[in-house]
Amino acid sequence: MFFGKQKGAPNWLIVCLGNPGPRYEGTRHNAGFMAADAISRKFGVSINRLRFKALTGTGTIGGETVMVMKPQTYMNLSGDAVIQAVRFYKIPAGHVIVISDEMALPIGKIRVKSKGSAGGHNGLKSIIEKLGTEEFPRIRLGVGAPPHPDYDVKDWVLSVFKNQDAEDMADAAERAADAAACYISEGAERAMNKYN
Repeated sequence: MFFGKQKGAPNWLIVCLGNPGPRYEGTRHNAGFMAADAISRKFGVSINRLRFKALTGTGTIGGETVMVMKPQTYMNLSGDAVIQAVRFYKIPAGHVIVISDEMALPIGKIRVKSKGSAGGHNGLKSIIEKLGTEEFPRIRLGVGAPPHPDYDVKDWVLSVFKNQDAEDMADAAERAADAAACYISEGAERAMNKYN
């Protein structure tokens, strides 16, 4: 009987933010989950094991052993999942790439940063609080701003992409997957120059 090669412990963590369950599929707030699905397809990482309050999968991305995570805690508690994996594998904050939605960017744009504030994003806020630092890379996927100032932000981020917007987001998710791999294999500067 042959067993697959035992994978080493991950030294990178890609955290893709969203909300669990069918109700949130395809919504703006789940742009991170869309990127996770793109990573899964591109790099053959099955994200289906429930660990650390998240669906997880481990594989080789950019020449490194990487765990990809879709927290199942709901957005506001994303840090609870992240801190468990970080402590278990002793992953430094600089090796935790967080992929999330960003209203300040037009639909389909992506922005790679090596650190930064939460910018009003509750998922990032939770991760910063649990890690005790803002010094971790993030890839933000533009989901556009609400159409007018009176529009409820919560309703906006929980609205579903349609038509051209859905196509643009699918493309952005693919680029976010490539940007994460580039960040891991070639570093922050190269990833920012190439994808911003």
